[in-house]
Amino acid sequence: MNWITNYVRPRINSIFSRREVPENLWSKCPECGTMLFHRELKDNLNVCTQCDHHMGIAPRDRFISLFDGGIFTEISVPAPVADPLHFKDQKKYPDRMKAAQKKTGEAEAMLVAEGEMGRTPIVAAAQDFSFMGGSMSMYVGNAILAGAERAVEMNRPFILFSAAGGARMQEGILGLMQMPRTTIAIQMLKEAGLPYIVVLTHPTTGGVTASYAMLGDVHISEPNALIGFAGARVIEQTIGEKLPEGFQRAEYLLDHGMLDRVTKRTELRGELIAITRMLLGKSPAITADLPAPDKSDDPAAEPAPAETAGQDVPATETP
Repeated sequence: MNWITNYVRPRINSIFSRREVPENLWSKCPECGTMLFHRELKDNLNVCTQCDHHMGIAPRDRFISLFDGGIFTEISVPAPVADPLHFKDQKKYPDRMKAAQKKTGEAEAMLVAEGEMGRTPIVAAAQDFSFMGGSMSMYVGNAILAGAERAVEMNRPFILFSAAGGARMQEGILGLMQMPRTTIAIQMLKEAGLPYIVVLTHPTTGGVTASYAMLGDVHISEPNALIGFAGARVIEQTIGEKLPEGFQRAEYLLDHGMLDRVTKRTELRGELIAITRMLLGKSPAITADLPAPDKSDDPAAEPAPAETAGQDVPATETP
């Protein structure tokens, strides 16, 4: 009977390993509650296909949708001193960092890259709210400085996507000091005469709003993004008045002159291409993303001179 004793029962779990079973096939829209197939949601850049709610999007996915062909090169960011204050609340700061890194697969809350957008070389930076609330750390300050320096060195526009809850409390005053550091970095761009475009996404609050997020030549926001310094409840308690409907939302800020545009994520790349070319003094709409308007039926339109497709108008030199 040894053959019975030595018989090994098949391991059903090993045949149908959990790793082979696709996970997260569906996502629930937090706004309308619709269950969305993950591939459909990803193809729509994490925007609900039913109600247009803009969910969070990772910096790498943001860059894939922004750069031509999804091709970009990361820019190296100097690593600051880890846990400079030896901070601990309910958890040690290094433990929170490890958890955030495991969750997002990134080293920190900001990614910086360079590549072409609409055949125009640019530098871009994107914050990840999933990484400790996108909080402004010494690393984030280094990232913005590295991006600005690269843009100045290569004479390229700088586009920044903000998403943050403010400065990182675990770094105390060192986190707050990134406000003047990043302000100086943006001033470098302005002195070089280079475009600096900010796309404010949900949410952009605290010290980030009080520094680099509101220093752009052009400010664009995604729909319904929360943008402000202090929270609405804190403001109401301070002034003793009820705030207007939609206060600190993108559409309200657009109506009151704080933003230039509110643009859907699926239309953002085309708009950024047009704005960048305009700021560089180039012909505004000669890309596959932005076909030139057809004026053949317009009797008032003057005949345009012959022009080679893709030819740029000479840019005005910056003194």
